[in-house]
Amino acid sequence: MQSKIRNAGLVALLAVATPVLAQSSGNGFLFGRPSGSFSIRGGYSQANAGSDLFSFTTNELTLDKNSFSGLTLGADVAFTLSPRLDLVLGASYAGTSNRSEFRHFVDNNNLPIEQTTDFVRAPITASLKYYLAPHGRSLGSFAWIPTKFSPFLGAGAGVMYYRFSQAGDFVDFRTNGVFNQSYASSGWAPTAHALAGFDYSLSPRLSLTTEARYAWAKADLGKDYSGFKSIDLSGLSTTVGIYVRF
Repeated sequence: MQSKIRNAGLVALLAVATPVLAQSSGNGFLFGRPSGSFSIRGGYSQANAGSDLFSFTTNELTLDKNSFSGLTLGADVAFTLSPRLDLVLGASYAGTSNRSEFRHFVDNNNLPIEQTTDFVRAPITASLKYYLAPHGRSLGSFAWIPTKFSPFLGAGAGVMYYRFSQAGDFVDFRTNGVFNQSYASSGWAPTAHALAGFDYSLSPRLSLTTEARYAWAKADLGKDYSGFKSIDLSGLSTTVGIYVRF
């Protein structure tokens, strides 16, 4: 009797464990349509640097527009609204720090006049991502199989934190004297963006994702940069990442 009970318990345990194991390990499908995903992505953020503050900085210092572009890192949480539509909440960070010197001036000892310029952009956004084809299909009542290749388009909006700061030695253009100083402007600005890319499924739960995103944003500068127009925060970012369905 005890042996029969043990055997029955073992059969019951296997019956429960088998679908759970299949769901976690894949076997080419998931049990039920995923409700969303979590992704981490990284890449390059190209800054427009189109406003007069950037023009003044690149004219006077040994910097160019590419000095304000650099690596970016972001994370997203997506929620499935329909077979082709996701709501995506995300945040990212792009920052640069560059040493420079004045192009046309040296100090009294004929040495370069040096400073450091930092530029940070960190948007927090909500997007709608539309897949050009369903990114998976259901088989029967339970099994769901992801599409191998899924291109998408999207758009969204949010807010962007920025900081532009400079520290070091500067020239007083009225007297040509050299002085040490720090300048900074920071704050939040509204932003909007458009995006395009594709997902490539590696397994039922795991996918690669690529994205090109152009963001529009500008912000008023603080009192340290009075006399300059709004700072241009727009730019194009291209990223590659990995995401997990849940």
